[in-house]
Amino acid sequence: MSEPKRPSVRWLNPASGFLNGYSHTVNPYVGCTFGCSYCYVRRMPIGLFHSEPWGEWVKAKPLDEDKFRREWRREASKGPLRLFMASVTDPYQPMEHEQRLTRRLLELMAEQPPHYLLLQTRSPLVMRDIDILRELGSAVRVSMTVETDLEPVRKLFAPHSPPLAARMRALRELTAAGVAVQAAVSPLLPASPDFAEKLGELAPRIVVDDFFRGDGSGGKRTSQLKIRQLYEQAGLQERYTAEYADQFVLALQEKLPRHEIRFSQEGFGPD
Repeated sequence: MSEPKRPSVRWLNPASGFLNGYSHTVNPYVGCTFGCSYCYVRRMPIGLFHSEPWGEWVKAKPLDEDKFRREWRREASKGPLRLFMASVTDPYQPMEHEQRLTRRLLELMAEQPPHYLLLQTRSPLVMRDIDILRELGSAVRVSMTVETDLEPVRKLFAPHSPPLAARMRALRELTAAGVAVQAAVSPLLPASPDFAEKLGELAPRIVVDDFFRGDGSGGKRTSQLKIRQLYEQAGLQERYTAEYADQFVLALQEKLPRHEIRFSQEGFGPD
Protein backbone atom coordinates (compact mmCIF):
# COMPACT_ATOMS: atom_id res chain seq x y z
CA MET A 1 0.00 0.00 0.00
CA SER A 2 1.19 3.48 -0.82
CA GLU A 3 1.78 5.92 2.00
CA PRO A 4 -0.97 8.52 2.55
CA LYS A 5 -0.17 11.91 1.08
CA ARG A 6 0.73 14.65 3.49
CA PRO A 7 -1.61 17.65 3.42
CA SER A 8 -0.40 20.39 1.09
CA VAL A 9 1.27 23.31 2.88
CA ARG A 10 0.47 26.85 1.86
CA TRP A 11 3.41 29.08 2.70
CA LEU A 12 2.12 32.49 1.65
CA ASN A 13 -1.04 33.23 3.61
CA PRO A 14 -2.97 36.48 3.08
CA ALA A 15 -2.23 39.09 5.74
CA SER A 16 -4.98 41.10 7.42
CA GLY A 17 -5.92 42.98 10.58
CA PHE A 18 -2.93 44.27 12.53
CA LEU A 19 -0.71 43.38 9.58
CA ASN A 20 -2.43 45.79 7.22
CA GLY A 21 -0.05 46.74 4.42
CA TYR A 22 1.45 43.29 4.09
CA SER A 23 0.41 40.94 1.32
CA HIS A 24 1.24 37.70 3.14
CA THR A 25 2.47 36.10 6.34
CA VAL A 26 5.01 33.27 6.38
CA ASN A 27 5.19 30.89 9.34
CA PRO A 28 7.90 28.21 9.08
CA TYR A 29 6.76 26.47 12.25
CA VAL A 30 3.49 25.58 13.93
CA GLY A 31 3.61 26.24 17.65
CA CYS A 32 6.35 27.92 19.69
CA THR A 33 8.50 26.79 22.58
CA PHE A 34 9.43 30.23 23.90
CA GLY A 35 6.09 30.21 25.71
CA CYS A 36 5.90 33.91 26.63
CA SER A 37 3.18 34.48 29.20
CA TYR A 38 1.68 37.41 27.30
CA CYS A 39 1.64 35.86 23.80
CA TYR A 40 -1.64 36.69 22.02
CA VAL A 41 -1.55 33.32 20.23
CA ARG A 42 -2.49 31.72 23.54
CA ARG A 43 -6.03 33.07 22.98
CA MET A 44 -6.25 31.93 19.37
CA PRO A 45 -7.72 28.53 18.39
CA ILE A 46 -4.27 27.02 17.79
CA GLY A 47 -3.31 27.93 21.34
CA LEU A 48 -6.61 27.10 22.99
CA PHE A 49 -7.50 23.77 21.43
CA HIS A 50 -4.21 21.95 20.85
CA SER A 51 -3.67 18.81 22.90
CA GLU A 52 -0.58 20.31 24.56
CA PRO A 53 -0.35 23.70 26.31
CA TRP A 54 0.89 26.60 24.22
CA GLY A 55 4.60 27.07 24.69
CA GLU A 56 5.35 23.36 25.09
CA TRP A 57 5.21 22.20 21.48
CA VAL A 58 6.41 23.11 18.01
CA LYS A 59 6.40 21.38 14.62
CA ALA A 60 8.32 22.20 11.45
CA LYS A 61 6.23 22.49 8.32
CA PRO A 62 7.26 20.09 5.54
CA LEU A 63 8.97 22.01 2.75
CA ASP A 64 8.62 20.99 -0.89
CA GLU A 65 10.95 23.46 -2.56
CA ASP A 66 9.49 23.14 -6.04
CA LYS A 67 5.97 23.75 -4.73
CA PHE A 68 7.24 26.72 -2.77
CA ARG A 69 8.80 28.21 -5.90
CA ARG A 70 5.57 27.74 -7.85
CA GLU A 71 3.53 29.33 -5.10
CA TRP A 72 6.02 32.20 -4.85
CA ARG A 73 5.88 32.91 -8.59
CA ARG A 74 2.08 32.71 -8.61
CA GLU A 75 1.64 35.16 -5.74
CA ALA A 76 4.37 37.47 -7.05
CA SER A 77 2.53 37.71 -10.36
CA LYS A 78 -0.43 39.27 -8.53
CA GLY A 79 1.53 42.16 -7.06
CA PRO A 80 4.45 43.11 -4.80
CA LEU A 81 5.19 40.59 -2.06
CA ARG A 82 5.29 42.31 1.32
CA LEU A 83 5.87 39.60 3.89
CA PHE A 84 5.65 39.36 7.68
CA MET A 85 7.64 36.43 9.06
CA ALA A 86 6.22 35.25 11.35
CA SER A 87 2.80 36.08 12.74
CA VAL A 88 1.98 33.08 14.97
CA THR A 89 5.40 31.64 15.79
CA ASP A 90 9.02 32.71 16.04
CA PRO A 91 10.92 31.77 12.86
CA TYR A 92 14.01 31.01 14.94
CA GLN A 93 12.76 28.27 17.22
CA PRO A 94 15.44 26.26 19.05
CA MET A 95 14.55 23.51 16.56
CA GLU A 96 15.83 25.78 13.78
CA HIS A 97 19.41 24.94 14.80
CA GLU A 98 18.95 21.51 13.25
CA GLN A 99 16.00 22.01 10.90
CA ARG A 100 17.41 25.10 9.13
CA LEU A 101 13.93 25.59 7.70
CA THR A 102 13.82 29.37 8.10
CA ARG A 103 17.24 29.67 6.52
CA ARG A 104 16.19 27.57 3.54
CA LEU A 105 13.07 29.70 3.05
CA LEU A 106 15.22 32.83 3.05
CA GLU A 107 17.50 31.25 0.46
CA LEU A 108 14.51 30.44 -1.74
CA MET A 109 13.17 33.98 -1.34
CA ALA A 110 16.53 35.37 -2.43
CA GLU A 111 16.12 33.67 -5.81
CA GLN A 112 13.36 36.19 -6.57
CA PRO A 113 13.48 38.73 -3.71
CA PRO A 114 10.25 40.09 -2.25
CA HIS A 115 9.43 43.77 -2.20
CA TYR A 116 9.78 43.73 1.59
CA LEU A 117 10.25 41.20 4.39
CA LEU A 118 9.98 41.95 8.09
CA LEU A 119 11.70 39.16 9.99
CA GLN A 120 10.28 39.24 13.51
CA THR A 121 12.15 37.26 16.17
CA ARG A 122 13.52 37.26 19.69
CA SER A 123 16.27 34.78 18.97
CA PRO A 124 19.97 35.58 18.46
CA LEU A 125 20.09 32.58 16.12
CA VAL A 126 19.20 35.06 13.38
CA MET A 127 22.88 36.06 13.38
CA ARG A 128 23.68 32.72 11.73
CA ASP A 129 21.90 33.94 8.61
CA ILE A 130 23.67 37.28 8.21
CA ASP A 131 25.04 36.15 4.86
CA ILE A 132 21.62 35.53 3.30
CA LEU A 133 20.15 38.63 4.97
CA ARG A 134 22.89 40.72 3.34
CA GLU A 135 22.05 39.08 0.03
CA LEU A 136 18.42 40.17 0.44
CA GLY A 137 19.72 43.69 1.07
CA SER A 138 17.18 46.49 1.40
CA ALA A 139 14.30 44.03 0.98
CA VAL A 140 14.63 42.80 4.58
CA ARG A 141 14.50 44.25 8.08
CA VAL A 142 15.12 42.22 11.24
CA SER A 143 12.83 43.21 14.10
CA MET A 144 14.31 41.95 17.37
CA THR A 145 12.08 41.87 20.44
CA VAL A 146 13.63 43.50 23.49
CA GLU A 147 10.77 44.10 25.93
CA THR A 148 12.91 45.18 28.89
CA ASP A 149 16.52 45.46 30.00
CA LEU A 150 15.94 43.68 33.32
CA GLU A 151 16.69 39.95 33.37
CA PRO A 152 14.51 39.26 36.45
CA VAL A 153 11.56 40.75 34.56
CA ARG A 154 12.34 38.66 31.48
CA LYS A 155 12.52 35.54 33.63
CA LEU A 156 9.16 36.34 35.22
CA PHE A 157 7.24 37.00 32.00
CA ALA A 158 9.14 34.90 29.43
CA PRO A 159 11.47 32.47 31.24
CA HIS A 160 12.05 30.26 28.19
CA SER A 161 12.97 33.08 25.82
CA PRO A 162 16.59 33.96 24.95
CA PRO A 163 18.53 36.14 27.42
CA LEU A 164 18.40 39.86 26.80
CA ALA A 165 22.16 40.29 26.47
CA ALA A 166 22.22 37.83 23.56
CA ARG A 167 19.42 39.69 21.77
CA MET A 168 21.19 43.02 22.25
CA ARG A 169 24.40 41.55 20.89
CA ALA A 170 22.48 40.29 17.86
CA LEU A 171 21.21 43.80 17.13
CA ARG A 172 24.74 45.19 17.30
CA GLU A 173 26.18 42.51 15.04
CA LEU A 174 23.39 42.74 12.49
CA THR A 175 23.81 46.52 12.33
CA ALA A 176 27.58 46.17 11.96
CA ALA A 177 26.97 43.76 9.07
CA GLY A 178 24.78 46.29 7.28
CA VAL A 179 21.46 44.55 7.93
CA ALA A 180 18.51 46.88 8.61
CA VAL A 181 17.14 46.35 12.11
CA GLN A 182 14.66 47.65 14.61
CA ALA A 183 14.35 47.04 18.34
CA ALA A 184 10.79 45.92 19.09
CA VAL A 185 9.83 46.84 22.64
CA SER A 186 6.73 44.76 22.27
CA PRO A 187 5.14 44.61 24.68
CA LEU A 188 6.89 47.08 26.95
CA LEU A 189 7.61 45.40 30.29
CA PRO A 190 8.92 47.11 33.44
CA ALA A 191 12.40 48.42 32.66
CA SER A 192 15.20 50.44 34.19
CA PRO A 193 15.47 54.24 33.88
CA ASP A 194 18.36 53.67 31.44
CA PHE A 195 16.40 51.50 29.00
CA ALA A 196 15.84 54.28 26.45
CA GLU A 197 19.56 55.10 26.23
CA LYS A 198 20.47 51.41 25.93
CA LEU A 199 18.08 50.99 23.03
CA GLY A 200 19.55 54.03 21.35
CA GLU A 201 22.90 52.25 21.21
CA LEU A 202 21.37 49.14 19.65
CA ALA A 203 19.22 50.27 16.75
CA PRO A 204 18.38 53.42 14.78
CA ARG A 205 14.70 52.48 14.77
CA ILE A 206 12.59 51.54 17.80
CA VAL A 207 8.96 50.47 17.97
CA VAL A 208 7.02 50.35 21.22
CA ASP A 209 3.79 48.52 21.95
CA ASP A 210 1.77 47.74 25.05
CA PHE A 211 -0.88 45.38 26.37
CA PHE A 212 -3.73 47.80 25.81
CA ARG A 213 -3.39 48.84 22.19
CA GLY A 214 -1.30 46.02 20.78
CA ASP A 215 -3.19 42.86 21.68
CA GLY A 216 -5.97 43.45 19.16
CA SER A 217 -8.71 43.54 21.77
CA GLY A 218 -8.15 46.67 23.83
CA GLY A 219 -6.38 44.67 26.52
CA LYS A 220 -9.06 42.00 26.96
CA ARG A 221 -6.88 39.14 25.72
CA THR A 222 -4.10 40.19 28.06
CA SER A 223 -6.52 40.34 30.95
CA GLN A 224 -7.57 36.76 30.23
CA LEU A 225 -3.91 35.72 30.40
CA LYS A 226 -3.70 37.14 33.94
CA ILE A 227 -0.75 39.38 33.15
CA ARG A 228 -1.82 41.89 35.79
CA GLN A 229 -1.25 39.23 38.42
CA LEU A 230 2.39 38.89 37.30
CA TYR A 231 2.84 42.63 37.73
CA GLU A 232 1.33 42.40 41.19
CA GLN A 233 3.57 39.45 42.03
CA ALA A 234 6.58 41.63 41.21
CA GLY A 235 5.15 44.65 43.04
CA LEU A 236 5.05 46.61 39.77
CA GLN A 237 1.32 46.97 39.22
CA GLU A 238 1.61 50.75 38.84
CA ARG A 239 3.39 50.12 35.51
CA TYR A 240 0.52 48.08 34.11
CA THR A 241 -1.00 51.08 32.34
CA ALA A 242 -1.13 52.59 28.88
CA GLU A 243 0.39 55.73 30.37
CA TYR A 244 3.60 53.85 31.20
CA ALA A 245 4.11 53.13 27.49
CA ASP A 246 3.20 56.68 26.51
CA GLN A 247 5.76 58.07 28.94
CA PHE A 248 8.39 55.69 27.61
CA VAL A 249 7.75 56.79 24.03
CA LEU A 250 8.14 60.41 25.11
CA ALA A 251 11.42 59.55 26.84
CA LEU A 252 12.69 57.90 23.65
CA GLN A 253 11.75 60.92 21.57
CA GLU A 254 13.42 63.33 23.99
CA LYS A 255 16.61 61.31 24.54
CA LEU A 256 17.00 59.98 20.99
CA PRO A 257 16.00 62.83 18.65
CA ARG A 258 17.87 61.33 15.69
CA HIS A 259 16.25 57.92 16.02
CA GLU A 260 13.10 56.75 14.31
CA ILE A 261 10.53 56.12 17.05
CA ARG A 262 7.25 54.42 16.21
CA PHE A 263 4.32 53.08 18.18
CA SER A 264 2.31 49.87 17.83
CA GLN A 265 0.88 49.00 14.40
CA GLU A 266 2.74 51.77 12.60
CA GLY A 267 6.07 50.38 13.73
CA PHE A 268 5.43 46.94 12.36
CA GLY A 269 4.16 48.04 8.96
CA PRO A 270 6.10 47.52 5.75
CA ASP A 271 8.50 50.29 4.73
